Amino acid sequence: MTSSKPSTLARNNVRIFGKGDQPMLFAHGFGCDQNMWRFMTPAFEENYKIILFDYVGSGKSDLSFYNRERYGNLNGYSEDVLEICEELELTDVIFVGHSVSSMIGLLAAIKQPERFSKLIMVGPSARYINDLPSYIGGFEKKDIEELLETMEKNYIGWANFLAPAIMKNPDKPELGEELAESFCSTDPVIARNFAEVTFFSDNRDDLSKVRVPSLLLQCSDDLIAPLEVGEYLANAIPGSTLKVMKATGHCPHMSAPDETISLIKEYLSYN
Repeated sequence: MTSSKPSTLARNNVRIFGKGDQPMLFAHGFGCDQNMWRFMTPAFEENYKIILFDYVGSGKSDLSFYNRERYGNLNGYSEDVLEICEELELTDVIFVGHSVSSMIGLLAAIKQPERFSKLIMVGPSARYINDLPSYIGGFEKKDIEELLETMEKNYIGWANFLAPAIMKNPDKPELGEELAESFCSTDPVIARNFAEVTFFSDNRDDLSKVRVPSLLLQCSDDLIAPLEVGEYLANAIPGSTLKVMKATGHCPHMSAPDETISLIKEYLSYN
């Protein structure tokens, strides 16, 4: 282990467990933290080294490291991922990213492809804003501007309204409530900044640059990433495999962990 960045593991609240040697690095999405992976990791810890972390500004990360300039675009978050890999001397990494973390992982894999063996993208999107007629992202620019304005004026109300819509699965209201609580536990200023970075990002030009094989898990009814996004990504990312899930909502790792686990294991067994 190198000594050049002794604070990285504490900064990102890194946790390591599991009996295997190959690393599986799980990266949470916007407004969440590593706890969101708790339904998934037991299925992999027997055969893999599980690594969980919180992005700076999320969960139990060290907020003193938050820097608006560094985290003003997704490259700053990809540096978090690469610095964790560097400090733990990780190679052959299976990166599992939810939502915006899918593109963060993609950027990290473009920068240092030698560290990664596979990318698992859960609910990915290269751009959330429509760019018609060639691209359907699901939102108009004014939708995102209104969302950010609401976050500034009434953050708690925004969280309680949006979380159930993102989660769907009304038969499991506790999941939407948990997501709302996770939103609410995040520093509102940092959350607003991360939301702006996330929803205004455009990584379409990066997709063809990645050489690491990838699995795209697309939910069948997702407010944040519609089916057209999954199809666009599958056509643009070399060596990608698209699976459209029965699961609905944007968080299948929480609402449908069995299906999510099964698809990942199937992919890993054949690739």
